[in-house]
Amino acid sequence: MPHSRIAVTGSTGLIGAALVRSLRTDGHEVVRLVRHPARSGDEVEWDPKRSYVDVAGLVGCDAVVHLAGAGVGDHRWTEAYKREIRDSRVLGTAAIAEAVASLDTPPKVLLAGSAIGFYGDTGDRAVDESAPPGDGFLPSVCVEWEEATAAAQEAGVRTVHARTGLVVAREGGAWGRLFPLFRAGLGGRLGDGRQYWSFIALHDHIAALRHILDTPELSGAVNLTGPDPVTNGEVTAAMGRVLRRPTLFTAPAPALRIALGEFAGDVLGSQRVLPGRLLDAGFSFAFPGVDAAIRAALR
Repeated sequence: MPHSRIAVTGSTGLIGAALVRSLRTDGHEVVRLVRHPARSGDEVEWDPKRSYVDVAGLVGCDAVVHLAGAGVGDHRWTEAYKREIRDSRVLGTAAIAEAVASLDTPPKVLLAGSAIGFYGDTGDRAVDESAPPGDGFLPSVCVEWEEATAAAQEAGVRTVHARTGLVVAREGGAWGRLFPLFRAGLGGRLGDGRQYWSFIALHDHIAALRHILDTPELSGAVNLTGPDPVTNGEVTAAMGRVLRRPTLFTAPAPALRIALGEFAGDVLGSQRVLPGRLLDAGFSFAFPGVDAAIRAALR
């Protein structure tokens, strides 16, 4: 995209903050949707729980990137927190989509977050964007999350659902919790280690989001995962190699279920997800292998 005005929700999160830096470095004007009254010219107020968006702040935007949502692994999955996970995504996405659709001149693209949780547990079976949703809480949330963009699609806005995998980064996300453990020599396999982890380097994730914005032919679901998913056992070995630490510890499945409750089913589940549409659209990964992705995170 030429120098553009782009609105971003979730701009303080791991991915959102990195995307804002990348866009601004290349000269784009970024406005950040924040959950308090705007304090500067680059802020736009919104409140997903009240379905409120200061629509005037979106006027003139060429794209809206919606990344906000409660962390899936931040708390034990009580019924109240499961409702927070669901509502933060579905209600927030619906509010953004309706705001976009209400504009006299809507943006060219709404790039909305989603997750590979859409597919559920795929075992050893590799899946791409053509696969149906899986069963369980996270797949049901992802289905509703993506359906919540309907208003924007009906208004003719190109809409993309970025189904994100496990982002390899030190600064946050699931991988951000692994680095301190492995650095301390306390890292190890989760369960039997045979479950597939579909990872993507943070650098590649941001580049993929930029590629989607720049590719008018891309709409609908797009998997943001690396081209070579690996098992948790292989991740454990790679972390040991790169960090030069032992990986003798194992977190048995029963212990994880006691510690994490219902969320343990997703930690132990296997998702072998391929980025079919990204590759077809000519995207090239800078860090396709797990060792390279880990080294990139350490830089």
